[in-house]
Order: sequence, then structure tokens, then C-alpha cells
Amino acid sequence: MAFTVAIVGRPNVGKSTLFNRLVGRKLALVHDEPGVTRDRRRHEARLIDLKFDVIDTAGLEEGGADTLPGRMRAQTEIALAEADLALFLVDAKHGLTADDRTFADILRRSGKPVVLVANKAEARGAEAGLYDAYALGLGEAVPVSAEHGQGLIDLCDAIVEALGEDRALAGDTAGGEGEEAETDVAISETEEDAPDSYDETRPIRIAIVGRPNAGKSTLINALIGEDRLLTGPEAGITRDSISVDWQWRGRGVRLFDTAGMRRKARVQEKLEKLSVGDALRAIRFAEVVVIVFDALVPFEKQDLQIVDLIAREGRAPVIAFNKWDLVEDRQAHLADLHERTARLLPQIRGVRAVPVSAETGYGLDRLMEEIVATHRVWNRRVPTARLNRWLDAVAQHHPPPAVSGRRIKLKYITQAKTRPPGFVLSCSRPEALPASYVRYLTNALRDDFELPGVPLRLMLRSPDNPFAHKAKRRR
Repeated sequence: MAFTVAIVGRPNVGKSTLFNRLVGRKLALVHDEPGVTRDRRRHEARLIDLKFDVIDTAGLEEGGADTLPGRMRAQTEIALAEADLALFLVDAKHGLTADDRTFADILRRSGKPVVLVANKAEARGAEAGLYDAYALGLGEAVPVSAEHGQGLIDLCDAIVEALGEDRALAGDTAGGEGEEAETDVAISETEEDAPDSYDETRPIRIAIVGRPNAGKSTLINALIGEDRLLTGPEAGITRDSISVDWQWRGRGVRLFDTAGMRRKARVQEKLEKLSVGDALRAIRFAEVVVIVFDALVPFEKQDLQIVDLIAREGRAPVIAFNKWDLVEDRQAHLADLHERTARLLPQIRGVRAVPVSAETGYGLDRLMEEIVATHRVWNRRVPTARLNRWLDAVAQHHPPPAVSGRRIKLKYITQAKTRPPGFVLSCSRPEALPASYVRYLTNALRDDFELPGVPLRLMLRSPDNPFAHKAKRRR
């Protein structure tokens, strides 16, 4: 069984940089501003010949339990309780501070094995900070540079010494879950499912997105039944896209919490741009995207733009009208929301929309049922024979118009891909087929083959003409 390592320390000592170095990817946001990390993030890591789970944490913050710094500190304490070993980072470049000494006392009281790590050791004058670290009473500090990857062999040796060789090397034969997850993504994007072959047991990836303060983190906490993510009345608490693994009715689910997405014109600070970029990556990696609307102020312009972005990315959308516990006339309000959903979001006609309350737990099971139903539609494959019988009937009922006095012939249609459903229509003169007729065919596909609420792709192409080269020669 692999062990777990928590990276702890005061703000801006390079915890997230070391986390990214150990997991081998830039998962955690890194910025010069202190306090970028707020939630704890867990992932599989590898260091030389060691395999383990690593937890990135927020810096030590002082404050009451109800304040944002106090809640961040509580997240760090939970990570420390889950860990088998703590990597205590100090800044060799700037030396020790009072917060470092406070953190050292906390670690001593925890009773966990601790490896003292002096980061930024490549900087000029770092030797003085390295020697100062002895004053913490946690033994010799391991000099590293998380940014440049220096000192990692010494860090590996220090971890083995702190845990014991038998415990540290026990996880060498265990495969990393992160590597398996990436393999699953590669397979899922290229496989072609047979009709009605939807696998109810296959894990599903769900991203939760929306405007700031819509209740995304609170919704995930309510779904999994624990205070896993940092929440509060302040807008913009979440910065990183944090993944949380969960089981729903025996099915594996990976939830992605994302930062709130404001209008592009309002995003000026570099840190917020990084947060939004991380949210966009989470959308591209997900299969189903839940867009959290504030039920009291729904359908803001940014809400509609987020839904349109998800449709263009080809993800399967589900709308959650959150804060339903604050709505008074629920029946009339729900009817109004459904009418506005159909009117304002024609590009994903039939999208599933569920009223929920993350505070009370209302509607959460219904939300998950709609997510699975949408995921099933997103994976649906229609047999080619059925498609071509449908094309004949549609063309007879409403033939394509004649353009420049010449009729356009619809010859053949097939489904080229799923996730989302994509169809290829072979016809004469595809460039002349009016966009209105393409919309007619797309809507008919959605209605006749029960493909509501997911993006559809209809690509036009002309059939190969084996005699085209001869015609050119005669000219």
C-alpha cells in the first residue's frame, strides 16, 4: 500500500511548485502572489523509485474558525491528519519567519514523521537560510529547488529514512491511478460504441462550473457528504480545479470543482486568468458538465456564454438551479425557468435542468440521475441502416431546396463518432445546402432518435466522383 505525503509550510515557499514536480504535471496553480492555494489537492506522485500520494495544502493562516484564513487552516490540518509523512517547506532564500516556527511546533505536536525541506536553495545567499533551518529542531534540512528539479535524489533518501525502507518501498509495485485515468481518456475519445452498449459501471467525469458564488463547491460537498472543499460567503474562494473521487450507487465518479468564470472583459489579474484557464481545461477533460445557475438570478449573460462554450466543446451539459430553498413560489418559478431555458438555449434543445439546494440537499439524487441520463445520450450510437431509412423519409417529407435551378441530392448518412454524436451526410453540392436546412436535419435527428440536451455535429461532404479527372482533361 502506497503512503501519503502532505506538503506543508507558510504561504509562498513553493509548495505547489514541488507538488507539480512530484506529480509530473502542472496541476496546481503557481503564482508569485502568496496564498494562491486554498483547497487541498491530492494526486499520485513519483520520486525516483518511490510511488505515493501527495497532498498540496494552503499556507499557514491565522484567523478565527469562521474566517477564510481559519477555514484554509482547517483544510491543512485535515491533510496533515490524512498523511503518513509531512514535507515541511521553508524558504532558504528569505530565511525563517515566525510562521515557520509556529508550523514547526504544530508538526511536533502531530507526532507525524517530518522531512524538513529548504526550497529555493539555488538562489544566491541561500546557504544562510539553510543553516537557519537547524533552529527549528526538526533535523537537517534537505536543500532542493522545486522549480528547477534540483536535490530530488536527496529528498527521496530523506523520505525513505523518515518512513523506514520497508514502508517507503511498499508502494513501488502499485500502479498509479492517475496514469490509468489518462489511459481511460485516450480510449474513450476514440472508441466506437455499438448501439445500446452503454456501460452503467464505467466511471464518469463531471465538471461543476458557473459564475462566482453560485454554490459550486457547496454542491460538491453536499453530493459527497463531507466538507471536502473550502466554501463560504466570499465570492471567488476556489482558484484551482480540484478533483474529488466519489461513488454514487456503486459507480465511480470523479468530480471537478472549478473557479467561478466571470466575463472576459472583467478578468484582468493574471491569477484570475490562470484560474479560468484551469476551469477551461477541466471542462475539456470532463464528460458531463454541470452548469450551476443561481435560481434567484438565473440566465445572466455570462451563464449563457458558459453554456454556449460547453456546447462548442462538445461536452454533455446539465443545468442545476441552485439555492432552491430560497425560492418562494416554486411551481411558477420552475415553469418560468423551463420556458426561458428552451427559449434562450436553442443550441442544446432539451437540456436537462434540475432545481437543487446544496444547503439542504434537495434534488441531489435527481441531479445525478439526469447526469447519468445525459451521459447515456452523449454516448449513443444510431445504426447506419436506421439513419438512411430516416434520411429517405425526411427528404420525401421536406426535400432540400433547389439552388440556382439545380436540386441538391441527399445520398447517404452515417454516424462517424459519439461523445458527442457526430454524423456525416454525403450530398451533392454541400457548399450550397442552406444553413436553415442543416438546422432542420439536426433538429429532426435530435427528435427522431431521442438525442435531447447534448450537442450534435452534422458534417457535410460531397461523394467522390471517379470521373472528375476525365472531365478536367476534356477542358
